[in-house]
Amino acid sequence: MSQNNEKTIKPSAVALLPIGVFLLLFIGVGAYLQSQGTHFAFYQLPSPVAILPALALALVLSKEKLNHAIDSMIAGMGHSNIITMCLIYLLAGGFSVVAKATGGVDAVVGLGLSIIPSWFLVPGIFIVSAFIATAMGTSMGTIAAVAPIALGISQAAGVPEPLMAGAVLSGAMFGDNLSVISDTTIAATRTQNCEMRDKFRENFWIALPAAIISLLVFWYLSGHAQIPHQDFAIMPALPYIFILILAVVGVNVFAVLTLGIVLAGLSGIIGADYAWMTFAKDIYKGFTGMQEIFILSLLIGGLSELMRRQGGLAYLQRLVSKFVSLFGQNKGTAQLGIALLVMLTNICTANNTIAILIAGGVAKEVADEHEISGRRSASILDIFACVIQGILPYGAQVLLLGSLFKLSPLTISAMAIYPMLLGVVSLITLFVRHQKTA
Repeated sequence: MSQNNEKTIKPSAVALLPIGVFLLLFIGVGAYLQSQGTHFAFYQLPSPVAILPALALALVLSKEKLNHAIDSMIAGMGHSNIITMCLIYLLAGGFSVVAKATGGVDAVVGLGLSIIPSWFLVPGIFIVSAFIATAMGTSMGTIAAVAPIALGISQAAGVPEPLMAGAVLSGAMFGDNLSVISDTTIAATRTQNCEMRDKFRENFWIALPAAIISLLVFWYLSGHAQIPHQDFAIMPALPYIFILILAVVGVNVFAVLTLGIVLAGLSGIIGADYAWMTFAKDIYKGFTGMQEIFILSLLIGGLSELMRRQGGLAYLQRLVSKFVSLFGQNKGTAQLGIALLVMLTNICTANNTIAILIAGGVAKEVADEHEISGRRSASILDIFACVIQGILPYGAQVLLLGSLFKLSPLTISAMAIYPMLLGVVSLITLFVRHQKTA
């Protein structure tokens, strides 16, 4: 998306109505049914159906001819980031089912329970997720690799599943935010014209306190987990251990998950009574298990593009510019404006990388005008996009965890402890720095 194209779009608050309709249906209906005591309340209205009225409204609001509006929607669905997420969904689903069927997950769970102290189970999962995400540069790939293990440990040790899902999500978002090979880091540093190492240093001293507090919170909430004795075979665990090592080394997420599927299947075929046709069917079973979030992600991509073309995101940019002007022309307000801009954009796009790319141009202008360093504006963009993405119930990370853990997205969002603390620490840091320079 070029800046020139963005400037020709007329800002429009009306263009944001579709995302409001989706949120009202997706969250409102589920919350109402839950208040009525309905079991699995948030699964009664499938999310891909809840977004259809929003898409219909976006098409009606479009000033383009219907065919052109539909083409725009399809272009949004076909964005490289959207397709990347969808492919990760498929591979994660296939890997999860095959690893479970061949005993790989059970074996790694048994190995983990024999090594990790009971009092450190949940913090340990947070650290493992954070380490892998930092190495891989992707929260999605990390969740796909770690979530099945975390779920098994949670069930075996009696740890609440939402808490364990929150630990996986928190660690994944920590690593994704700090990693120098993450899409968000690349997008933030390129749009703000700064070096990755400078942005890393700026982020680190904000992320570290939030991570330490998160560890303490996870330790406190995990209570007294009881680790049962479990016999396990090391052979089924080897493929899983191998792909975790590949992830830490930094191998591409698609290669990691594909090798994981192949190695898990071969371990079952060679070491157990696992037929080739069963292997193939389990891969497909994993694919079909991801169809809801696959479809929803495509449709959100289309909705985001329609709102962008109709001026919804341009309206957010103008709103933030007015905010900066209204509350004083100073560095503190300008930095808060950049944070607000990327958060609002992320809510509309449900993708932190896309949000950074869209907000980056305006953020750079605000930063230059108020003499804010590129590393600082890049850090703000990445941090606050991470904060929103981590708690967004229709964001890719929460949806993937919800599918793997069989939990409501809102339940997982409520346990996104690190993203919440990161937001708090960042705001405190922003305020303290502003006071020192005032």
